[in-house]
Amino acid sequence: MPRSDPFGSVPIICMVTDRAAVGERALLGLIGTAARAGVDLIQIRERDLDAGALARLTRDAIDAVSGTAARIVVNDRLDVALAVGAAGAHLRGDGLPAARARTIAPPGFLIGRSVHSEDEAAEIEAAGGCDYLMFGTVFPSASKPADHAVAGLDALERVCARVRIPVIAVGGITVSVAADVRRAGAAGVAAIGAFKGSSDPARFVRAVRSSFDT
Repeated sequence: MPRSDPFGSVPIICMVTDRAAVGERALLGLIGTAARAGVDLIQIRERDLDAGALARLTRDAIDAVSGTAARIVVNDRLDVALAVGAAGAHLRGDGLPAARARTIAPPGFLIGRSVHSEDEAAEIEAAGGCDYLMFGTVFPSASKPADHAVAGLDALERVCARVRIPVIAVGGITVSVAADVRRAGAAGVAAIGAFKGSSDPARFVRAVRSSFDT
């Protein structure tokens, strides 16, 4: 199991934000709905925002999940995550090393990282500091260009077999592939489109959990 087993059980379900697709006000409502539906992580991934605007959005997101078990993590911007009291930060593959981030993060702060190959995953785990890895793009995704390379289930399985910390699959995640992702060894899934296109996030969450249980 991971260093401190910060999740406790599988599947880990992560919603990745995309305010451009739904609008900021609607996004905050969707974040609250997803949190109440039982989503574990909500990654604030809004790369076009400056630090001030990102901080405001993240604070509003933290308020939106108040009273639930969902945790807010900020993509790339460790400084913003720490400043607003987010639960963690999700580091880009070419970003700050997790071990360095760990030295300035408070106890219990979640640190995740994006990886794109099994060798990279093994190197990141060996360097220390990460609570989880996010691997993809596993399947074709509407949020990526049509010619964007996909890794596939075989690559996901190799990554999961190579490391001991939880691996979350991202890219083209739907209910129909959740069981395959679990069989590949993933500890959970992350999705953008499955949430922004759903009128009932709770149904998606229930279906994913059922697929993993099965």
